[in-house]
Amino acid sequence: MPVKKLKDLLDAGGIRYMTVTHSTAYTSQEIAASAHIPGKEIAKTVMVKLNGKMAMAVLPGSLKVDLDLLKAATGESVIELAGEQEFKDLFPGCEIGAMPPFGNLYGMEVFADDRLAEDEEIAFSAGSHHELIKLSYKDFEKLVKPKLGRFAVKPTR
Repeated sequence: MPVKKLKDLLDAGGIRYMTVTHSTAYTSQEIAASAHIPGKEIAKTVMVKLNGKMAMAVLPGSLKVDLDLLKAATGESVIELAGEQEFKDLFPGCEIGAMPPFGNLYGMEVFADDRLAEDEEIAFSAGSHHELIKLSYKDFEKLVKPKLGRFAVKPTR
C-alpha cells in the first residue's frame, strides 16, 4: 500500500490516481520495464544537498542529474548528491530509495526537470520497491509546486 501520508494527501485533494504493483525493482529503468511504463514517464527522485540542506531533484527516469545544470537552475552555490545514510531516516514508512517525489510532505524543496511536463501522466515510487503511483503531471505540479528547470541529461555509457 502506498505511504499513508501520500495517499491521505491525494485522497484529500480529490486527486485521481492509480496504484501499480510490480515485481521488486530498484532502478528507474528496471521499474519501468517491470511496470510496463515508458522510462521517461517514471519520475525519479534524487536526493541532493543544496548548501548542506536536503532537497529533491525529480526527473524523468531515463535521464540523470547534471549537478552543474542543477546549480544553475537553483541558484545555489554548493550542490552535491546525498548519500543514503544521510536521508534514510527522513522518510518514515518508505523503503530506502523509494520515497515519493513529494518533498512538501517531508519539509523539503522539490526541483523538477521541466521535461516531466511533456507527458500527461507520471508514475513514481510509492514508498516501496514494488509499488508505483500514477497520476497526471498537472496534479503533481498542483500539489507539490516544484521549482521547474532543466537539469537532467542523457546518461553516457
